[in-house]
Amino acid sequence: MSQSIQTADLCDANEGKVAVVAPMFRSFGGRSAFGGAIATLKLFEDNALVRKTLETPGNGRVLVVDGGGSMRCALVGDQLGELGVKNGWAGIVVYGCIRDSKALSGMDIGVFALGTHPLKSIKRNTGEAELPVTFGGVTFVPGHYLYADEDGVIVSASALL
Repeated sequence: MSQSIQTADLCDANEGKVAVVAPMFRSFGGRSAFGGAIATLKLFEDNALVRKTLETPGNGRVLVVDGGGSMRCALVGDQLGELGVKNGWAGIVVYGCIRDSKALSGMDIGVFALGTHPLKSIKRNTGEAELPVTFGGVTFVPGHYLYADEDGVIVSASALL
């Protein structure tokens, strides 16, 4: 789906039907454009649930991780990126940090995050899955759709492609 995603064109063609996330993300994955149905996690400085989720079939979905905007550790790295590729996830959007950015840039998965941090997260298995999460002025609802490219991230209640 990545080749046909152009968020500017999708915004123009679906005026009033898309929400635009505040420009805060950098692209780190090998796919600069990606999209799919949303799966969500809400957690803070603990990525055990990210691993558990990426170990399941992605079926072209996008994992949205509300990490509370923490810039104190990474929630996704190369091992989790490899899991995402292996299990068919289209992308991962992290409201927080990632690490192993060089390795992630060579993987066939979209990865957007606020920045990088070399420190790994704790593993207490805390957090929640499949609930609406809000950041960047947008609420991400499981089952809605996210599209991302070099111009930004947009969300829609229904598929646009």
